Amino acid sequence: MVLHEDKFEVLHYCLSVPALLKTIPTVVQYRCYVTPEGRYIRSKRQVRDLGIMMSDDGSWSPHVGKIAADGRKTAGWALRTFEDRSVTTMMTLYKSLIRCKLEYCCPLWDPAMILDIQTLESVQRKFSRRIDGMKQYNYWVRLKKLNLMSLQRRRERYTLIHMWKMDNGVAPNDTNTHFYTQGRLRRKVYYPSLNGDAQGAVKTKYFDSFAMKSVRLWNVLPKNVNTAEDLD
Repeated sequence: MVLHEDKFEVLHYCLSVPALLKTIPTVVQYRCYVTPEGRYIRSKRQVRDLGIMMSDDGSWSPHVGKIAADGRKTAGWALRTFEDRSVTTMMTLYKSLIRCKLEYCCPLWDPAMILDIQTLESVQRKFSRRIDGMKQYNYWVRLKKLNLMSLQRRRERYTLIHMWKMDNGVAPNDTNTHFYTQGRLRRKVYYPSLNGDAQGAVKTKYFDSFAMKSVRLWNVLPKNVNTAEDLD
């Protein structure tokens, strides 16, 4: 099978490298991929794959900014198109058109930076203020009255659901997560520690990754939750 070279993109992960260093010819050549025909495919700073924007520094900020902008754009369209501001109409629009844009594949890119978390949360915060009878309340009171969770809490919930699926064989265990039973049949997860000599940037990315964040969330669940036989 012959693959079309023009459809390939190269993403070279490299942490803590100054932008000036990346422009040096020898470094640029090192970051290129050479095809069997001798053609160079230069590395890109950002690459989109299956709707997810990945950056060469391991940051999810570009992806968060993009989906937040898409969410605000859709929210603006909904507010211009529909005059009804009742709870039923607004919540239907939000859940069916806007929130799905902010949560697609979120266990993978769940941000750890406060700025990214607030950027996503601002979409739900601003839209909920436009609902009749909600403007006078602060964000957390609005969530309670509308029976909503914060987007950050929902992302944690999706992460735990995916962990349950991996433990029960419903989803593939691509991260080689090691589940084991401790004490009174409580399910826990073992995770290997990182080399103590690793760079600070590497440690940060490691502990903020799905493989580590999911473990921390799973290990604090009570026994009756992480040993449940179904998701109901």
